[in-house]
Amino acid sequence: MNELRIGPGKRVTLHFSVLLLDGAVVDSTKDRAPATFTVGDGNLLPGFEQSIFGLKAGDKRSVLLEAANAFGPYNPDNIQRMRRGLFSGDMTLEPGVVVSFADKSKAELPGVIKSVAEDLVEVDFNHPLAGKDLTFQVEIINVVDAQSQAVSLQSSKQASIRNNQQ
Repeated sequence: MNELRIGPGKRVTLHFSVLLLDGAVVDSTKDRAPATFTVGDGNLLPGFEQSIFGLKAGDKRSVLLEAANAFGPYNPDNIQRMRRGLFSGDMTLEPGVVVSFADKSKAELPGVIKSVAEDLVEVDFNHPLAGKDLTFQVEIINVVDAQSQAVSLQSSKQASIRNNQQ
């Protein structure tokens, strides 16, 4: 088994589950293909990444991540009130609906409608998990150097057939 340990410059394949403190599963790869990422590529939050540094293939870990190290604290300044007329007339406006906005750089910015009044809509731009402590469970499948290339092995019989066809 591979003895490389997770750290900078490593590509990691793992199964993970993210749970609320009450045990409710928020996200998991347990019933699908494992996830693969390169340490530092931005696909995992730094708090999640740092919690698995030093692990190797075959290791399992369950870590409690405080909100500050997960999706950050809940920020009341991320709640915006907008005129109802800014939304298209056929849009469903009710609490819980996720609406996609574009920020100044045209990047997608999702917001969750908190309340709807006669002429105002209150939208929460906090991440849905902001302010929540989470449990992060991982099972490390593989750790390789990020620069390594996948190697495809073939039998000598396949190579011989391929050479005879040329």
